[in-house]
Amino acid sequence: MKSTLLAATAMTLAVGAPIAQAQTQIDWWHAMGGELGELLEGVAEGFNESQSDYQVVPSFRGTYAEAMTGAIAAFRANQQPHILQVFEVGTGTMMGAEGAIYPIYQLMADNDVAFDPSAYLDTIVSYYTDPDGNMLSFPFNSSTPIMYYNRDIFEAAGLDADTPPATWAEMEAASLQIIESGAAPCGFTTSWPSWVMLENFTAWHNVPLATQSNGFEGFDTEFVFNNDLVATHWDNLKAWQDAGAFRWGGPGSGPDSAPLFYAGECAMFFGSSASRAGVLNNAEFEVGFGMQPYYDTVEGAPQNTIIGGATLWVLTGHEDEDYQGIARFFEYLSQPEVQAKWHQDTGYLPITQAAFDLTRDQGYYDENPGSDISIRQMTLNPPTPNSSGLRFGNFVQIRDIISEEMESVMSGAKSGQQAADDAVRRGNVLLREFEASMN
Repeated sequence: MKSTLLAATAMTLAVGAPIAQAQTQIDWWHAMGGELGELLEGVAEGFNESQSDYQVVPSFRGTYAEAMTGAIAAFRANQQPHILQVFEVGTGTMMGAEGAIYPIYQLMADNDVAFDPSAYLDTIVSYYTDPDGNMLSFPFNSSTPIMYYNRDIFEAAGLDADTPPATWAEMEAASLQIIESGAAPCGFTTSWPSWVMLENFTAWHNVPLATQSNGFEGFDTEFVFNNDLVATHWDNLKAWQDAGAFRWGGPGSGPDSAPLFYAGECAMFFGSSASRAGVLNNAEFEVGFGMQPYYDTVEGAPQNTIIGGATLWVLTGHEDEDYQGIARFFEYLSQPEVQAKWHQDTGYLPITQAAFDLTRDQGYYDENPGSDISIRQMTLNPPTPNSSGLRFGNFVQIRDIISEEMESVMSGAKSGQQAADDAVRRGNVLLREFEASMN
């Protein structure tokens, strides 16, 4: 009797109450920890609350390199995520993974979701498109290196704190004045030496890093950055280091550079525009912002800088319903309000013109002087084949080689020309290995 009653009650409940539809889960592997990771999770939460059909689930997977390696292993085991955040230097490798990626332009078209590449900033779009102009991955967190400087030190040294150095000659003069005045023992330092002092340096001066439009036109590209300009600049860094004007912050990410700036050891620091929040949180002084310096003897300089950061790649092997949800998620991410908030909260670039316009109209740039430096650098001129970005296989390892060779200049073991020659030679070996793997 009791079991019959329970069965009847269960049937009544089943008939009387609607059955909740299960949400389709979208797995998103990313490489953002700490505060940025929390902000990223907030973006996913915003999408999840905006609709009831899909649930985007972010999952932190270590560094960019670790997340990418983990996704490759997961793909081989048929356990890949739907979305993978990949840093910009992994673009060539991802492009070579035919059959593993679902190009964004195709994803959006297949799922009948509006997608207009012209809405995105040119210098961002150009980095992640194929030779036919089709976008392959979705821009999410894009940044570019800018100059941060200690306004208090500038004033103590008798420099105009409202006018940071614009050329390398001015950088040298300002740094020496800072040292001679006793305002600080070091003029400037840099994070990510390969990204700042080679990749962006060549783009800013509109000289090639490699053939084939820096790898955009084919895997048979070869490095050609062992020119007089790069060699001279690396030699200058060494000479400035010897004079105290420059201090090497280490290879790779330049781990010692930011602490040197925060401690007031170095008056200027080259770092990612996305470091803005971190710099302001750590600096116990008034921070100024400036563009990358350039050599005014180089015709056409300054040109435009190129981006760092990462994009979102979609992996194959999932159900059609999943891809509809991913397309909807990317549509959400493109909304000006979403992009403007992400830009303002993190310091990453707004990926669309509408997000930039909204941020400007909201008065953010007026209230936060210098917050538009990154956008001004990126859009200073229409990108050229030398300043659209770079696309090389094995570039994670090649960046390490470049850092090693630059450090050999700083230690006095090599001249700028020797180091550039060796970096080109060693880098080309890895380019040929990647090209062979694609055949």
